[in-house]
Amino acid sequence: MKRDITILGSTGSIGTQTLEVISELESSRDHEFNVIALACGSNLQLLDEQVGRFEPELVCVKNEELQGKALTQLPDSTRVLSGPDGLKEIAALPATDLLVNALVGFIGLEPTLAGIRAGKKILLANKESLVVGGELVERELEKGSATILPIDSEHNAIFQALQAGQSDEVKRLIITASGGPFLDTPIEEIADATPEEALNHPNWDMGNRITCDSATMVNKGLEVIEAHWLFGLPYERIDAVIHPQSFVHSLVEYRDGSIIAEMGDPDMRVPIQYTLTYPDRYPNDYHKSTLAEVRRLDFRELEEERYPAFKAVVEAGEAGGNRPAAVNGADEALIKLFLDEKIRFGDIATGLNLILDAVSPVEEPTLKDLRETDEWARNSVNRFYEEGKIGFPRGEEL
Repeated sequence: MKRDITILGSTGSIGTQTLEVISELESSRDHEFNVIALACGSNLQLLDEQVGRFEPELVCVKNEELQGKALTQLPDSTRVLSGPDGLKEIAALPATDLLVNALVGFIGLEPTLAGIRAGKKILLANKESLVVGGELVERELEKGSATILPIDSEHNAIFQALQAGQSDEVKRLIITASGGPFLDTPIEEIADATPEEALNHPNWDMGNRITCDSATMVNKGLEVIEAHWLFGLPYERIDAVIHPQSFVHSLVEYRDGSIIAEMGDPDMRVPIQYTLTYPDRYPNDYHKSTLAEVRRLDFRELEEERYPAFKAVVEAGEAGGNRPAAVNGADEALIKLFLDEKIRFGDIATGLNLILDAVSPVEEPTLKDLRETDEWARNSVNRFYEEGKIGFPRGEEL
């Protein structure tokens, strides 16, 4: 089986693992992939290595300055594009069968829309495409033949578990969460947690934002919003549950009481491989724990008192329109202030609620509306800080 593929975000974690899985599938002779195009931000050294290995026809880099540098480093046969326009162009390439969107941030939304309009099968790891632009994505999907397969482990798990029944048989979706570093911390102590404590995740070594989002459980609120758009269920039928072992990636409960779980070692290469080869499954050499090695699987309710930011994000999703864009942009700005030790950990949830109270609602937002909302939210967070609505009493910063 031969597939022509474009990878956006090729030098990031998901992008590099996707290329690793492609190499492994090709070495086993199960598949042949033709890498048509790659896109990255500014890591030209790694991009150069990837071009040498996979020989794409096109690449895209962050801006024109990097484009000029790339032109001097890459083979003459490789066409170099740059910026958002370049991303949209390679996302819609006629030669591409599969489009992997592993970009980080708002910049990933437009390429997703371009891929949908071009009728691609999109393997999606860019959360903003659905958190911020879910309504736009849904409208475009309804017009054409494009499909989306989720790479994110929780949503990929739900996608797999949904194959055990019909859509009208589903009672609810259950997204699992590790609980983060404050799972057993006394609730009254969490609001004053330090950046060092928030970044001390018990299970994972991740980037600063996703680690903080795990501590606040904002990440699970965002995943609830994504699940709503991916699987078409109302918010009241999407739950989150604490599962410290992170072995069960998510579950689907059916109307007859059956609960179907997708389980396995937390290895992103597994959902990546499944989306690349769907609907077939192929062997691999990844480590696989036995149930006896795991020994026990614990589950707890997600306490909203412990994770107030989770509630704020889900409320934004339920309200819809441009509100998810507002909380997503605000969250990033709040985390920066927290890591700079300008606000308390508890101010992240406070700031999200302030944003929800202050945002001017747009019920059917355009791409322009979403961009403006994102910018407004980030600026508003900094204004709230300057006005003393969030942060330490002046003179008492850490």
